Amino acid sequence: MPTLIILLAVVAAGMGLSMEAGLLGPLGAEIGHLSATFSIFLVGTLLLTLAMIFSRPRLKLLFAQPRWLLTGGILGPLYVVVLTIATPFVGVGTTMIGILCGQVSASLAIDHFGLLGSDRRPVDSYRLMALVLIVAALWLMH
Repeated sequence: MPTLIILLAVVAAGMGLSMEAGLLGPLGAEIGHLSATFSIFLVGTLLLTLAMIFSRPRLKLLFAQPRWLLTGGILGPLYVVVLTIATPFVGVGTTMIGILCGQVSASLAIDHFGLLGSDRRPVDSYRLMALVLIVAALWLMH
């Protein structure tokens, strides 16, 4: 049962990303792509600050971690800028399928080779077919 709940939460988060793309496109057209990206991170930072006030953050451990683990902070803004720019041109659906295609491609490589500290999960024919179907969906939607 916990796996089902996690999968539902992941699907809901994916729906949230589509909504974010739908909001960012028009916002970026009105105030600029970088300003729209900044606004998303500003609101997120404020919400996380409130959450951290009521939790017990472990920030002391942050700087004891390998520096390469912090590079994820670069990827978030890059992702949001791409969403902001691409969505008005190709639409939310095509943007999300493109994002999904990239996510699944990278995820399969990370799992297969056990990169970034993850457990190895070999790519089998089912996972490869899932990627092929996502690429086909991108081709059909574009």
